Amino acid sequence: MVNSPRMLDRSSRSILAALDRDPRATVGWLAETLGLSRGTVQNRIGQLFDGRTLRPHSVTVHPESLGYAVRAMVTAEVDQHRFENAMVALSEIPQIIECVAMSGQNDLLIQVVARDADDLYEVGQQILRCPGIRRTATSLVLKQLIEHRVAQLLLRD
Repeated sequence: MVNSPRMLDRSSRSILAALDRDPRATVGWLAETLGLSRGTVQNRIGQLFDGRTLRPHSVTVHPESLGYAVRAMVTAEVDQHRFENAMVALSEIPQIIECVAMSGQNDLLIQVVARDADDLYEVGQQILRCPGIRRTATSLVLKQLIEHRVAQLLLRD
């Protein structure tokens, strides 16, 4: 389970904003550009990769570059008595790239990727075979209109 996120101060937000613009920026360049000491920058970067702010050892890879050209959102209704079993089974399906709990009519929103329509059908069948999954509905993603982003939040007060 991921630790709870912590609130970031202005220096940490500035470092993250600079890294968002240039992920390969060096500690020295960040320190000089942001007016911070090298030690402060190095320490903050270490703190940011603690699993509560940034995912350690992770990069963002576009699934299309791996051959997964189809993306879909699957909503699922779950038998609450079998919720943990469902989550264990869902986590074993590699084409599931994200799953969040929701309030409302459905319990889960599952983002999946597939190589083609046939592969998407099979992923949907795998989800339905998970213990505790009662029903699903699948919607194709036609076009990415706004990429996942947080940079616009970093320098807001």
